[in-house]
Order: sequence, then C-alpha cells, then structure tokens
Amino acid sequence: MSEIDESVPPGGREVRDRPHWDAWHPREVAERLVGVDAPWCVVAGWAIDLYRGATTRVHEDTEIAIPADRFSEIRRALPEFDFDVVGSGHIWPLEHEAFDVMHQTWVRDRTSGTYHLDVFREPNDGDTWVCRRDETIRRPYAEIIGTTEDGVPYMTPEIVLLFKAKHDQPKDNADFATVLPLLDISQRRWLTRALERVHPGHHWLVRLRA
Repeated sequence: MSEIDESVPPGGREVRDRPHWDAWHPREVAERLVGVDAPWCVVAGWAIDLYRGATTRVHEDTEIAIPADRFSEIRRALPEFDFDVVGSGHIWPLEHEAFDVMHQTWVRDRTSGTYHLDVFREPNDGDTWVCRRDETIRRPYAEIIGTTEDGVPYMTPEIVLLFKAKHDQPKDNADFATVLPLLDISQRRWLTRALERVHPGHHWLVRLRA
C-alpha cells in the first residue's frame, strides 16, 4: 500500500490527465476584470511576454495573481463561472478546506467544464505583496505591477523569474536568458538577493553576479 501524502487535503478528485483548457488571452482577462479594484496582474509565462511586448510561444494556460483577502472580487466579476481549488494533482470544490491550503483556483465554464483562467491567491499584508516562499520578501503592489499599452497588468519580471527558478524547465531558462538583458540594475540586484534566500546555489546566480 502506498503512503498517503498528508500534505494533500482529503476528499479531492485526483487528476491524472490534464483537464480541457481554453485559456483566455490576457486582454480578454483584463476586459472581464475591468471593474476589479484589487491589484491583480498576469503572472508566469504570459507576464514575461507582456513585459517583452511580444508573444514568444504558445501558452497552455493564463495565470493571474490576486491578494488572497480580495479573491472575492474576482468571483463577483465572473458570476457565470465556477471555481475549483487545485493543487498536488487534485481538484476540490471551492468550499472545501483545501481552499485554505492550496493557492491555485481554476475558473471553469459550468456548462462545458472547460477551464479558462488560473487565479493565484497570494499572501499579502494590506497593500504589500508577500512572497509565499519566504514571507520576509515583501514589496508594495505599486512597485511590482506593470501595465501594457492596452491596459493589461502584469507582474514585474524579476518576481516572475524568482518563481520560475524553482521549476528550472527549458522554457524557464529561456525566459531568464532573454529577459536578463532587459532588466535594470535594481531588478538584477533584487532577483539576486531573492534567489540567494529562496534558491541558494541556483545556476542563474552566476550570470546575475557577472
């Protein structure tokens, strides 16, 4: 008998194959969330492309971050959709206790079952973003959200790269290589210090310190 992973809340549906996704483009997300006052922003791979001003690859999903204590604003903006809690290869209903353990929430079309958006409920202290991997790493939301010319908010690239460093997949290394020359001195220094705290010894640090 295999051991039970006690970090995974009980009662979830195990997902062996990826559910059907038809990810909204970030512009569509911005249009749907136009009335949301909370400081939300596009994160992950799409955020890197929005910062660069060009779409460099196909994105399987679209992810945004929202302060955890303001997630209700996203729900109110998308009343015709359902939300599922997702993590560790499992899916739970929104009302499940897993909501307080996992940070990802998928937006689902209640008719077709298709997923369109991944909402990260991030730790925060009022108007200050708190890194979920090290709560000592904090920055005001006003500093970490940029906006494209057509009004799509995205997370600043040095923070996106901090989270990508954990996965260290080819696409993450490609993002780092292409974005590094675009970062200014303060962004490089911030990413260097953050990586030293969260992922000491990471191979990106060699290029950052060069």
